[in-house]
Amino acid sequence: MPELPEVEAARRAIEEHCIGKKIVKSIIADDNKVIDGVSASDFEASVLGKTILSAHRKGKNLWLRLDSPPFPSFQFGMTGAIYIKGVAVTQYKRSAVKDTDEWPSKYSKFFVELDDGLELSFTDKRRFAKVRLLNDPTSVPPISELGPDALLEPMTVDEFTDSLSKKKITIKALLLDQSYISGIGNWIADEVLYQAKIHPLQTAASLSKKSCATLLKCIKEVIEKALEVGADSSQFPRKKIDFITAGGRTTAYVPELQKLNGVQAAKAVGKPRKQVPKGEDSKDDDKYNSGDESESDGEEIAENVKSKKRQKLGGQVKQPSSRKRKSKESDTEDDDGGNDDDGSGSDDNAEEAPKTKSGKVTKNKQAKAVTTSKEKVISQKVKPSKKKAK
Repeated sequence: MPELPEVEAARRAIEEHCIGKKIVKSIIADDNKVIDGVSASDFEASVLGKTILSAHRKGKNLWLRLDSPPFPSFQFGMTGAIYIKGVAVTQYKRSAVKDTDEWPSKYSKFFVELDDGLELSFTDKRRFAKVRLLNDPTSVPPISELGPDALLEPMTVDEFTDSLSKKKITIKALLLDQSYISGIGNWIADEVLYQAKIHPLQTAASLSKKSCATLLKCIKEVIEKALEVGADSSQFPRKKIDFITAGGRTTAYVPELQKLNGVQAAKAVGKPRKQVPKGEDSKDDDKYNSGDESESDGEEIAENVKSKKRQKLGGQVKQPSSRKRKSKESDTEDDDGGNDDDGSGSDDNAEEAPKTKSGKVTKNKQAKAVTTSKEKVISQKVKPSKKKAK
């Protein structure tokens, strides 16, 4: 997904190669999902014959200022990219167009040829981008709703610290909020938090002034480094990482360096994981650790169990029992889905009583019948007479 460095690299490439040149040919895709608010023919006619005066960016949005309005504006979305034939825009993935490449690409949404023969294209394979024709791009959404640009409009340490002190959400989620600070996406947020040694789930308001200052410094340094290496992620140092969900996004972090602090740290260690008794085989680890996984880990485990059931039952998965297991059942026991014929849910074994292909009840079902019979006998023995009750 393009973030500030990729979009800024595209802006700089346009500024270096396209400024002062006239548009002599334009082809706009007939795709109203991407081309927003204007027909392809009107878009083409509007830019034809215009000269590109400058290229601008805020956050992950870019627009071209022509010698008269309206101006083309590009919201990159997930897979938006600028290509200039014969020019390597960035080192991120494939950025230079080769002679053997299809040109313009079948994914091109905006294509122009300039008076010196240079050709520029905006492509979007997954169609989440938006290409607009606007009289003043900064006065309307999405650009008008963006927070200060992370590179061009940095906050002071005092401003940053004060703003964070009022935010009671996790720092990763806040950094992804484009109305708070624009241009930071998932990978930049992960990188700056790693460099600042801040856990992604740390609440923003709980950060010390020193941590806030370090974080602000790291935002600047990471973005500048990304631009220096042409947004080439292979130039960043390798590190051992773990993954969690933060701000609704898959998040990379280094547990040894990024630790929760204060009250959040206490809560995180409040319930210690059960230890495997000495002498137990490692294959039984799950039996002792079940139920202690994080929320995201739990979701992954649940999905794995469902997948196994689909494989064994030909895709037909029964609803699991609502009762929580005291320990994790084996795959064979889980496959029956925990359905109880009479719905009583009297005990765990009764819930695990499937029938065989021949229609016979399994041992678990028989165990339920025996248990129920014993309960009735005990109930009759301890039932007080009416005289004693008086």
